[in-house]
Amino acid sequence: MAELRVQSGAVIAQRFFDICYSIDLAAVELLWLQRVGGATSRIRLTRTPTKAVAFDVPPVLLNLGPLNLELGTRNITAAITARLYDFGVVAFAMEVPAESLAWEEFTGLVNGVDASVGPGSGTDIWNTLLGRIKDVLTPAMTKPGDSHLQEDYLLAEVRLWSEPVTGAKIPDLVDLVPLLSGETRQLSEGAKNDLMRQRFSYHVDDLAIITWDRAFIVEPRGDSDVRDILEVANAQLLELRYYDKLLDEELPRMYALVESTRRHSFLRSPRSFANLARNLHALVAEITELTERVDNALQVTGDVYLARIYTSALDMFRVPGVGSAVDKKLAIIRDTYEALFNEASGSRGEMLEAAIILLILLEIAIALSRHAG
Repeated sequence: MAELRVQSGAVIAQRFFDICYSIDLAAVELLWLQRVGGATSRIRLTRTPTKAVAFDVPPVLLNLGPLNLELGTRNITAAITARLYDFGVVAFAMEVPAESLAWEEFTGLVNGVDASVGPGSGTDIWNTLLGRIKDVLTPAMTKPGDSHLQEDYLLAEVRLWSEPVTGAKIPDLVDLVPLLSGETRQLSEGAKNDLMRQRFSYHVDDLAIITWDRAFIVEPRGDSDVRDILEVANAQLLELRYYDKLLDEELPRMYALVESTRRHSFLRSPRSFANLARNLHALVAEITELTERVDNALQVTGDVYLARIYTSALDMFRVPGVGSAVDKKLAIIRDTYEALFNEASGSRGEMLEAAIILLILLEIAIALSRHAG
């Protein structure tokens, strides 16, 4: 067999930002049309029936136009899009075309894109794109903020080979390790096996291999379903990481407030406990609502292939682990809220008992004074 070449494909660099508490996607569509004059679209998986894969709220896709990108000594035009999720995340995608490349050239393009715009590049491109989005769409955001948390992901996608080949044969015909790992040095057999562990195929000619920060996708029909599934998983990871960090900061503050409240005077304690309990209850309700929205962002029920990829991606990205950490911290705050509420109720009861005793003593004192007189 002649050397396998990539006739048509792309390298897609993604960057995810948490930008606010929530986004009104209908308002996004209207603002983008009014201020930019561009059309928007909602995500829909192409190969899957609607009932098999359902978005709770389909995100909005914005076309940001072309961008000139320097890759070494070459200038390449990349297509830029942004997808906004209602739970406050924006996912940017930078797509660099790959046409008629030998495999080593394709691998070099993948690693070149990563070096140019990846997490270690120091580029300001992503922040510039984020600024463009905020300038137009801030009115559609609830509680906009400047979280420093980000996620990134890199996809190498082949749509057409130089000759027909099955997905099962691809790992034997090309060296996927430098592409999936970004490493130039030889890896151990164990590391290679770990890198290739999450491998999926549905048709005889497609293939998806996912790792922690990269994926290799062969999709001759041009479907973007696997790419979209991985994007949703990354968006969920980022949002749960944000709330995990928020709770890490909130717990010490909560302990300090509880201690400060306990030092209040006897008369002020019930009201102070009640106010703090109400604030904690509001925090728990807010975060619970958002985490449930994140958890339900995508429901894969009737497509076994996409369900396997989605579940594997969530596990690989540690989404269940981060979600569990958030739940445990929320449970601590709930327990504290209940304890404060009970303490406030107990303090009110003690004050009422003290008032009754004082009234009784006062009546006795009055009665004694009258008797003495």
